[in-house]
Amino acid sequence: MMLRLALTTGEPAGIGPDLSVMLAQSARDYELVAIGNSELLAERASNLSLPLEIRTFDANTPARTDNAGTLCVQDTALKQPVVAGQLNSTNAPYVLQTLDTAINGCTDNTFQAMVTAPLHKGVVNDAGISFTGHTEYLAEKLGCDPVMLLASGDFRVALATTHMPLSAVSKAITEDGLSRVLTILHNELRTRFGIGKPRILVCGLNPHAGEDGHLGREEIDIIIPALEKLRSAGLELIGPLPADTLFTQHHLNDADAVLAMYHDQGLPVLKYAGFGNSVNITLGLPIIRTSVDHGTAIDKAGTGNIDSGSLNAAIGMAKRMALAEQSQT
Repeated sequence: MMLRLALTTGEPAGIGPDLSVMLAQSARDYELVAIGNSELLAERASNLSLPLEIRTFDANTPARTDNAGTLCVQDTALKQPVVAGQLNSTNAPYVLQTLDTAINGCTDNTFQAMVTAPLHKGVVNDAGISFTGHTEYLAEKLGCDPVMLLASGDFRVALATTHMPLSAVSKAITEDGLSRVLTILHNELRTRFGIGKPRILVCGLNPHAGEDGHLGREEIDIIIPALEKLRSAGLELIGPLPADTLFTQHHLNDADAVLAMYHDQGLPVLKYAGFGNSVNITLGLPIIRTSVDHGTAIDKAGTGNIDSGSLNAAIGMAKRMALAEQSQT
């Protein structure tokens, strides 16, 4: 069966529409359906001096490929016309509608995965809609407790905690929480990445992984007991290891993923290694979702001065994961 992937075009005043038009310049061996406003996409193509033929999406027909210069679009109405680079909270419901369309399409198997272009959280909140990000929105819509994973090629870093103050991290690290995150990570490395026996490195929370309790007891009291229980269930887990030496080739050569305890423990290393070509992946969902590693770049919208590397990587990752999942069934 040919894959059909959904692409939400993100913040309409940002670079999401530009990226969608740029992607359309290459032929594909799967069907990519851009969920957004057709007129906006055509306008951006004109601004960028790029050819674009829009084909209206029909869910009742089999998936098909498109030639270079053609983009299949599931048209979504804007609340107000868009000016590139000028944020307008009136269009916040449009952004959420594109997400809902992609989510619903994935849950009913119209799409085999969804890829999200960047959106502007502040604009959604300015519209009076409480919104903290794609991941949290997906979690609420799908009734899940997801895990954030960033990947650059085969270098993968998952997070035990995500967007919270550093002062709150220690209390958020629990045996149950670590067991949940590591189990999801292990299972999805197998089912959606095709890795038969994943090998996962686990960071300590404290400097030097606590140095036998002299620099904190979280490793002794929480992390090690959680890892021992999971090892007895068959997971291959190495750690807790000091984070300042874990991210070296000596350790990473034979690793399939790293679990960092908090956001800025693991992601600066990954983004240094592959920023602009890395992918944000949401694990623990009944659907596949990938995204770019960057923001809306409002100041670059409509200029053509952008790099589509991360979105290309996100689409490639979604395709790879969907094919791996299909091979399991």
